[in-house]
Amino acid sequence: MEHDPIESARRFVEEAELPQVRGARAARDASETVTTALETGKDQAAVVGSDVISFVSGVTAERREAIINSALLAQLVAGRKVTDPNQVYAWYDEYFDVLTHLGWVVQDRSFAEYHESSQNFEAHKAILAVATALLGAAPAALALVKTTIEALHSMDEDSPWITIFNRESQTSRNARFQISLVEQEEHGQFFVSLMAFGLEASTRITQVLFFKARANEATLRHYSGRVTIDTDVLDAIRGQIRAKLTGVAQDYVSTLPDFS
Repeated sequence: MEHDPIESARRFVEEAELPQVRGARAARDASETVTTALETGKDQAAVVGSDVISFVSGVTAERREAIINSALLAQLVAGRKVTDPNQVYAWYDEYFDVLTHLGWVVQDRSFAEYHESSQNFEAHKAILAVATALLGAAPAALALVKTTIEALHSMDEDSPWITIFNRESQTSRNARFQISLVEQEEHGQFFVSLMAFGLEASTRITQVLFFKARANEATLRHYSGRVTIDTDVLDAIRGQIRAKLTGVAQDYVSTLPDFS
């Protein structure tokens, strides 16, 4: 019998097990939506658990929602399967595995170690170095990633965006987080530039995106690649993923204010 990727994806979403939601999270209005602010005609960004996702103008609102929900579903499933926060790369194995079931074509999952040339390590500078290597040929896309990170840097620590991201990305001395850029080429391919990071430090990690330490006190590993999307699969299961996350997504997702 011929393999049907859409039916396979639907079955995967149906059977996916999410962490149990308790207390204040469970009490949220299940009809509440976090994606109503998404608009096709503008650059936007959202914090999605431990992921910061930027969307280039032209990506439809429906596909922005589908990417946000796919990324969140992958995080939640991975978190249920790998409960030890120190098992960063085992978590990433599960995270990438979920994405491949949802139409994301991830060619490689290998992590490389980031080497800091100076005596001091600054997370945001390391992130931008990785982004530059991946997006250097697309200056507008790279500029959007920089703008998104700068916007987060300017926010108060108690803002909902920072609160969600810090809660989902870091423990005392370990952190894992993702920076993603979503583009739709005119009359062409729909894809995600995905950067995934694992950070280990000998001191307590705070404000992970802007964490600073002596270079010999922090180890950063990263994956970066351009991930193509099977849009037939993604579009077919978009509503099913949304339904799966009903009553859950609003506690993990927050769109950032529009860029000025």
